Amino acid sequence: MESHSRAHQAVAALRHVLGPQWEFSLPDPANRTFEIRHRNRGTLYIPPRSTPSWTELLTTLTTAFAARDVIRDECLPLRWGRETELTISAVQALDPLLKGGRALTYRKGFLPQPVVRFTGDRDERGDLLDGFLTAFVNVSRVQPITSIGEYAEALDDWLFVLSRLGFHARHIEIHGRVEVWHRRQVAGVTLMFNHLDLAIGDLVLLWNTENPESMGLDLGTGLERLAWARTRRDWNGLVFGSFAEAAPACVLDAVRTATLLLGSGITPSARGAGGVARRVIATIPPSLVKLGVSAIVRSFHQHWAVSTNLPVPWPAICSAMEEEVASRSVRKSPRRHVGGELVTPDGACPPDDGLVRSVAQPDTSH
Repeated sequence: MESHSRAHQAVAALRHVLGPQWEFSLPDPANRTFEIRHRNRGTLYIPPRSTPSWTELLTTLTTAFAARDVIRDECLPLRWGRETELTISAVQALDPLLKGGRALTYRKGFLPQPVVRFTGDRDERGDLLDGFLTAFVNVSRVQPITSIGEYAEALDDWLFVLSRLGFHARHIEIHGRVEVWHRRQVAGVTLMFNHLDLAIGDLVLLWNTENPESMGLDLGTGLERLAWARTRRDWNGLVFGSFAEAAPACVLDAVRTATLLLGSGITPSARGAGGVARRVIATIPPSLVKLGVSAIVRSFHQHWAVSTNLPVPWPAICSAMEEEVASRSVRKSPRRHVGGELVTPDGACPPDDGLVRSVAQPDTSH
């Protein structure tokens, strides 16, 4: 069963489920890569004239998944505190199944999961590239499965959901490798999917290496990236709205991330999840906070509230952000070199290059 047999089984199941309207090819047999493209590919894509609100977009996703018997579940808490300080992927809901081989999951079904990651692609100046954010809504389907056929059917379900969002199958390209990867207790096979030239997510078949019958699937994309692929609008205007020109994108990204962290009840501290919040807020210029952040925080709070319940209201977030910035000036003292690195009095390496660095380790389940 091991080696690459499951990868071959997955490709065979995909052929069966997708049918003759999809063409399979092996552009690089030496690297075991394959592509799946619609036979009517190549037609012009014309973005829809209307741009749905975040609420409308999420409602469409919820309804479309439900039509395929995939029911929306509650989000995971943002403070994770297990292998990572924060929730960085909805697939962490499958940890008991995939890492422990137990018939148990924390969540299953459709999860529009807010996450915080520090792994987005950046340019030579350290700024995030278009399509990447430190915090975003991880549109996911995570669930245990009993056969590889269910994994293939999940791709068919996803194509149905995309069609309800205004995408057409002829503009979708799927690619992967006939190869099984291994990371600690978990093995898997990954499919990537693009809308035209834009990568929009993946679908992963996963199983526990000690108990291969403990299988699950993880469909992952981003709500913001889906909206971008659909509309092809300016990225900053799409995610930051009317505030896109108010400050540099890196600052807006930090305020947006801090709003999620503080709104989830994570208070700035010296370490742990609170340490992440402190370091994010440290990249927000004091001058911006002095002018007031209520309007922008309220806007970002509304965005996050579409997918999850934030226990902390936006006025309290503004106060916490202002207090942290004010207390930072009190804590600040001349920097000194320790072991060749600049450090602050609390021993943390300051974000002197303008980047936010995570204290959390990246998820290694896939």
